[in-house]
Amino acid sequence: QVQLVESGGGLVQSGGSLRLSCAASKTISSTYTMAWYRQVPGKQRELVAVRTGGGNTNYADSVKGRFTISRDNAKNTVYLQMNSLKPEDTAVYYCNARSTMSVLEYWGQGTQVTVSS
Repeated sequence: QVQLVESGGGLVQSGGSLRLSCAASKTISSTYTMAWYRQVPGKQRELVAVRTGGGNTNYADSVKGRFTISRDNAKNTVYLQMNSLKPEDTAVYYCNARSTMSVLEYWGQGTQVTVSS
């Protein structure tokens, strides 16, 4: 069992930056894909950014060029650097770890990001 704990959310003005962190309770192997999702009330959770164990990344069109996902294996932590934030980025952001070798999947508890106009 792996616990994922997000941090770094908060209130920021439009155009500002935040860095979210997702700390894992133990080492996550490279067979896991790490991702950030976000959700607003009344809408489905949407994929924001994903990073494979091999280092490949992909982003939702709405955040390309503004968000960067990265991973520090020594700290068992995944980050989401968010720049040029917009009010429409307001959501609860969730960290996800999904095995590519089994059905195992883990979620964090979420961290609120609010961008004021």
